[in-house]
Amino acid sequence: MIANLYFGSLEVIKEEYQERVSPYSGEVVSKVALCNEDDAKKALKIAKEASKEAKKTTISQRCSWLLDVAQKLRESKEEMAKTVTDEVGKPITFARVEVDRCIETITLAAETMRTMHGETINTDAMSSGKKTISYFVREPAGVVVAITPFNFPLNLIAHKLAPALVAGNAVVLKPTPEAPLTAYKFAKLFIESKYAIKDALSVVYGDAEVGSALVTSDIPRVVSFTGSVTVGSIIAKSAGIKKVALELGGNAATYIEESADLDLAAARCAIGAFINSGQVCISLQRIYVNAKIYDEFASKMAQESKKLIVGSPYDDETFMGPLINDEACQRAMRWVESAINEGAVPMFAPKVEGRVFYPCVMTDVRDDMAIVCEEVFAPIVSLIKVDSFDEAISKINNSPYGLQFSIFTNDLNLTKRAISELDAGGVVVNDMPTLRFDIQPYGGVKLSGIGREGPRFAIEEMSEIKSVVIC
Repeated sequence: MIANLYFGSLEVIKEEYQERVSPYSGEVVSKVALCNEDDAKKALKIAKEASKEAKKTTISQRCSWLLDVAQKLRESKEEMAKTVTDEVGKPITFARVEVDRCIETITLAAETMRTMHGETINTDAMSSGKKTISYFVREPAGVVVAITPFNFPLNLIAHKLAPALVAGNAVVLKPTPEAPLTAYKFAKLFIESKYAIKDALSVVYGDAEVGSALVTSDIPRVVSFTGSVTVGSIIAKSAGIKKVALELGGNAATYIEESADLDLAAARCAIGAFINSGQVCISLQRIYVNAKIYDEFASKMAQESKKLIVGSPYDDETFMGPLINDEACQRAMRWVESAINEGAVPMFAPKVEGRVFYPCVMTDVRDDMAIVCEEVFAPIVSLIKVDSFDEAISKINNSPYGLQFSIFTNDLNLTKRAISELDAGGVVVNDMPTLRFDIQPYGGVKLSGIGREGPRFAIEEMSEIKSVVIC
């Protein structure tokens, strides 16, 4: 129940701890060590020394390390899933899915590293060149700072830790304040593994003070952050000359074209809008529907939304549990009330019980409403009527965000145009934009961030290329 600090492989008992309560029951579910700027600096110094040894280790050892953690996670799956549910209120069924995905992410990172390589260069290919032995190799970047969010408190740590460690780096992890015990238990699996590299992973907790100390230090060579645009902007401005990978906000949208399978579209859109209570950066927020099928689709969307089971996250049948805290609930209701005051119409009355915010489908939404323009991060989706594909593309792209978009259509030409014209890091055809496979490159354009996650792509982000010429 206690999330302690790790200075490298040394677990540290702090004088002060803070309680974390369940967003569903309000009961205390964990206690976390209170850390400060000095803790962050000490962890970085330990990581700097550890990175020298990590670089020397074999790929075989690092891969065995990850695979050992994956096996230990399989053995503790139910305990880890319950910890996720306790701390962030994720329905237990989806918490188990997150553990499974985490295992896959770790395994993928190990398998990917076995085949990562450089290549030879033909230096006599140009008239100014000459014949040499030339090639490049990938080397560890050094120290990686990983800062993670609450909505996927296990798998999004894996997306940073696994590639960073298997590439031969040392890592300082600062997990979300909302799920410290999840991070602690996960990190413990790495640190106590028989294949572990001594002091290669440290864990510190905290908010702005700790985060700033980690980001602004000259020690890390990579900062990998997943979270809000506001914090991401601060990191980008204050990090200095180092690699920065930012996976930030989104305002995911889809277009329902008149040839689409409306039953499929409505069922998938309901899941995409409301899974994890809308607390997903690629949560479906805007649905642009061709005017010819708008009413039919809206009716189907309402029916699918009402089917979703809302309630206790400990019930296996529950699809939606609570939002993360009271502030999130209040903010969500403000979004809805603001839209209603501006003329939008909910398909059924907005409903909140404690921190459980029920699915909300808004119609008669205009493009100038805040509920469409900004990221709501709540179980709220807006239906917007459009007359054509061209109008839909224009409206979807008219956003400062560009993480993932999608289209539902059986028209091949529109499919090809959507792939080409949608301004986003990812495009999905005939499914929700909330679809993500951990093996893929994942990230956005514009305010949605820079860099890509996914084991192969993260390893590239967390390594450096060294060019070699032998004359």
